[in-house]
Amino acid sequence: MDPRYTPEAEAFRQKIQAFLAEKLPTNWQGMGSFTVEERTAFIAGWRQTLSEAGLLAVAWPTEYGGGGLTLAERTVVAEELAKAGVPAGNDNDGFSIGMIGHTLIEWGTEEQKKHFLPRILAGDDVWCQGYSEPNSGSDLASLATRAVLDGDEWIINGQKIWTSQGHNANWIFVLCRTSPERVKQAGISFLLCPLDQPGIEVRPIVNAAGHHDFNEVFFTDARTARENVVGGVDNGWAVANTLLAYERGDDATTTAIRYGDELRRLTAVARANGKAADPVIRQRLAWAHSKVEIMRFLGLRVVTSALNGYHQGPESSLNKLLWSEYHKKLTELALDIIGADAMAPSGRDAASGVGPDDVGSPYSSQAWATNFMGARPGTIYSGSSEIQRNIVGERVLGLPREPRADTGPWNETTRS
Repeated sequence: MDPRYTPEAEAFRQKIQAFLAEKLPTNWQGMGSFTVEERTAFIAGWRQTLSEAGLLAVAWPTEYGGGGLTLAERTVVAEELAKAGVPAGNDNDGFSIGMIGHTLIEWGTEEQKKHFLPRILAGDDVWCQGYSEPNSGSDLASLATRAVLDGDEWIINGQKIWTSQGHNANWIFVLCRTSPERVKQAGISFLLCPLDQPGIEVRPIVNAAGHHDFNEVFFTDARTARENVVGGVDNGWAVANTLLAYERGDDATTTAIRYGDELRRLTAVARANGKAADPVIRQRLAWAHSKVEIMRFLGLRVVTSALNGYHQGPESSLNKLLWSEYHKKLTELALDIIGADAMAPSGRDAASGVGPDDVGSPYSSQAWATNFMGARPGTIYSGSSEIQRNIVGERVLGLPREPRADTGPWNETTRS
């Protein structure tokens, strides 16, 4: 692995840095300097700025409205946005552009691409993800939501849960069981469904930190057009795994940037309150630094492999496993450094209940407490750590598969 970028990529980096210097406010400190209302207003305007510059969907081909950039160039864009502490889009664009957009480009029909991709870029179609169910989380292939073809429409009945940003979306990509008599994965289809219809109810889930990031979605005779199947009927499992690879690995090099900024802010807190003099605290901070560096080199390895023609696959689980387990321990360390203030936190809240706080965020015990609570489910959502370890063991290292007790066909009375 050669972690260096080409001279052409570094020249492109200078262009992106110049673009940011021109477009961002004077004395820019990062999103952490905004109130909640200011943050929302800025993101809306910033998305438009990125769109006008061709930097909103940089990895999409130009014929679908994307930037058409090379892998090295799109990586540079992602890194510079992360370093500056500005988003690559709004809170749903990770689903709209990063997940379903990329997946449609790989699996969608030409008609699906021409219809949905421009609407995603325009912000007309805003997406969320319908995968997990109350009894089908880690074992996603046991999902029970049904879709039955009725003439020119699919009728959907069932429930999805932990639907991130579902309250801000008007479309959902949803895994449904379309052939219940077939073996679990073989009977699943990947459907595109409008949320704004009488047969769908989105209910909020407020987490322990008081944030509304997730939802549960109920389908009661909801309908979507027959042609809104991606990848073919009963082939949804392959499509779903493609999308998961984008979800778990498309931010390969920016993960270390975001977590590195968070670690620097925590180290500053430890120095300010004297905890950095504690040898155990210093050792734990050093451990955290080593993990962030591993994230950085793991990301560079992903990019280097891709530049040599390697397609992102099950190795993306390594990235997800690393950052989720790391953040749980890092936020435990944060509360130990904050000390008594963590028992009655105060000050500004974190921008989100998921992931590190925004770049430029001033110290707040409340924000760190929110990050602590938000880090706990990180080892579950987007695939639990146990599932990630199985993927790495079986599909990356080639270890024997675990014995399964659910190899028969799926039906109402036989479920894993």
